[in-house]
Amino acid sequence: MIRVLRILLRGAAAGAAGTTALNVVGYADMVLRARPASTTPEMTVRRLARTLHLRIPGDGEARENRVAGLAPLTGYAAGVGMGAALALARAAGWHPGTLPRYAVASAGALAGTNGPMTVLGITDVRTWSVSDWVSDLVPHVAYGVVTVWVLDNLAPVATRER
Repeated sequence: MIRVLRILLRGAAAGAAGTTALNVVGYADMVLRARPASTTPEMTVRRLARTLHLRIPGDGEARENRVAGLAPLTGYAAGVGMGAALALARAAGWHPGTLPRYAVASAGALAGTNGPMTVLGITDVRTWSVSDWVSDLVPHVAYGVVTVWVLDNLAPVATRER
């Protein structure tokens, strides 16, 4: 049990580092291109609450402030969760090369964030422009690279890939 907890915590830490990288790259893109923040995370929180018949407490501004706080937390949950999943896979014997691990971590983070938005009808990735895809892919690749690097460097020496 303690071993599994350590694995999960290493993965969560790696996922948190990757999520920080994703956010830094995303916010830098907003600064460089003067693009607005996406409203899809907040739309997803509202739609998910409605779908699950959950009420977000408060009215008016108080409720909207809660939605604004919940929206980024869903991204952190996806990033930390993906890091934990990668650590579990690694502990179970999954040891592909570095590039496949980057790709799986990046794709997992993409699916974890865009999947719910797509399923809930918030966005349709088939309609995205090249610019939309670049704005989404680049931060998720940063997530994958940082998450895998941190996970590699937090792993016990005997299990590190060579």
